Amino acid sequence: MTMPEEAEWRPCVVIPTYDNPMTIERVVAGVQEHVHDVFVVDDAGGPEAQAALERLKSVAGVRVRHRAENGGKGAAVKDGLHAALAEGFTHALQVDADGQHALEDAPRLLAASRARPEALVLGRPVFDASAPKARLWGRKVSVFWVWLETLGKPGKIADPLCGFRVYPLEAAVAAQARGDRMDFDPEIAVRMVWMGLPVVNVDTKVRYVPPEEGGISHYRAFRDNVLVSLIHARLTIVRYLGLRRWL
Repeated sequence: MTMPEEAEWRPCVVIPTYDNPMTIERVVAGVQEHVHDVFVVDDAGGPEAQAALERLKSVAGVRVRHRAENGGKGAAVKDGLHAALAEGFTHALQVDADGQHALEDAPRLLAASRARPEALVLGRPVFDASAPKARLWGRKVSVFWVWLETLGKPGKIADPLCGFRVYPLEAAVAAQARGDRMDFDPEIAVRMVWMGLPVVNVDTKVRYVPPEEGGISHYRAFRDNVLVSLIHARLTIVRYLGLRRWL
């Protein structure tokens, strides 16, 4: 697989969204201060979300794609990555639609990607007091598992669950991540490290947005913890037992 030269570095943004009517336009406007081209992938949201997305269709540089049925965050991101690669972009900044990411940190993630276009650039979250304790504990568990899964590989994944990151698009699509929901973020990072990509971790602030500001969490503790546990089990078995059919 060939990696783009710095002169060919052509970034875009991919934003998966499901029922974020109060935040999606604000997130798009914020990220367009740094990158003009944005792919918004609607994961079959409701009427209020559709109204916001219709308004975005008139914004220059924004492409809005609709999934016929809800498939999960990972499914929406994968649709966006394939669409961006098909249009000739080389890199994609992934951003959540709920407003929790500090978009003022986007230039630092993009600069890291431009300096090392072959690398996977991952946001390393710096949480404030709004972070739920259960989510923080879940992240620590996932960090341990990806350390185990990538042991001996050169890339170090500081946080596998942060959805603020920059992918080299060709490699991201080639990774063929299976996860369609919250299991997608850790899986694709591990698979890209297995492919030999270096990792650059960039500190970024994370704030959990309250409901009155439009913050909507689609995290389902039982379901998503099970999915993440299953993907870590699969990746660990592949890594240490070599059962390639589990790929």
